[in-house]
Amino acid sequence: MATDYYGVLGLSRGASDADIKKAYRRLARDLHPDVNPDPEAKERFQEVSRAYQALTDPDKRRIVDLGGDPFDAGAGAAGGSPFGAGAGFGGLGDIMDAFFGGGAMGGRGPRSRVRAGDDALIRLELDLEQTVFGTTEEITVDTAVLCGTCSGAGTAPGTHPVTCSTCSGRGEVQSVQRSFLGQVVSSRPCPTCAGTGQVIPDPCPECGSEGRVRARRTIPVKVPAGVEDGMRIRLTGRGEVGPGGGPAGDLYVEIRERPHEVFTRDGEDLHCHVTLPMTAAALGTTLPLTLLDGEDTDVDVRPGTQSGTVLTLRGKGAPRLRATGRGNLQVHVDVQTPTRLDAEQEKLLRELAALRGEDQRQPAAEGHGGLFSRVRNPFR
Repeated sequence: MATDYYGVLGLSRGASDADIKKAYRRLARDLHPDVNPDPEAKERFQEVSRAYQALTDPDKRRIVDLGGDPFDAGAGAAGGSPFGAGAGFGGLGDIMDAFFGGGAMGGRGPRSRVRAGDDALIRLELDLEQTVFGTTEEITVDTAVLCGTCSGAGTAPGTHPVTCSTCSGRGEVQSVQRSFLGQVVSSRPCPTCAGTGQVIPDPCPECGSEGRVRARRTIPVKVPAGVEDGMRIRLTGRGEVGPGGGPAGDLYVEIRERPHEVFTRDGEDLHCHVTLPMTAAALGTTLPLTLLDGEDTDVDVRPGTQSGTVLTLRGKGAPRLRATGRGNLQVHVDVQTPTRLDAEQEKLLRELAALRGEDQRQPAAEGHGGLFSRVRNPFR
């Protein structure tokens, strides 16, 4: 059966190149013969080396993913030296690449002083009317902007960057160390120029060679109709300008919706509560209602409406953010029972209760259940 090279490195199929390299580095440090003299560790190191070669070579990895073994065709002998030309490892250059991220002699070159800026986030509080129907607001942000004195160059007027004398413009310096591999040449960013290959002898007096300064500015934000609490609006290129005058990141405006005294919101639907007297709910009525947009409308309440009934006004809710049309307005009816009655009102209610057979003071007639008899004997 073909060797499970993913399992040898402790990885699952589909692992990225970075994961493969990271796993090999971890195992090689523990299993190399110069570090671990155990014979089993030596054999394990050879297996790990073969797995690394199989999974870092695109052609060999394709064979592994198809269920085969790329070394069955004689590409290398099992158990051979892990540093040989065909013994399951790509040679000294590959192990240097695994440990240092590049060849033995480096060669990455200087990096640019110009880098992209970071994104910025600001929160904007709006009323319910503004989030539902949209608005345009001006916000004040404090971010890094392009330096107006040097236009991002970072140098004083009339001066220019010069080549770094420490790295001769390469952006990196090399050091030689002795290890079990012999002399190993490693590279690191130049500490003088921070890897850019240039230094600025006369920095800009405004930005101090950064190419950017902090400034407060006002930006208009168009809030589309239908946005909800917590949503973010992206303003491309309105964030932080990068070092060296690099391109600005994005500005994200996070919406915070203030509570409304009448209406609440659930997605595209609006909700409100209305309180009706008991008589209006029993007899029915027409209820005038002012909508969120200021429009006046009438809500028909049918006779016998119970407390907790929800009346739906279609198309009177919030606009749909990514579609056409609007949601609904849900009107929740709360029926109010009177708590204080004068003598005349109490008399009238008792007469009504008697007419409806609901007079609490009179016992139920034989065979006729009153209000409480129906409660006591619901199945009679």
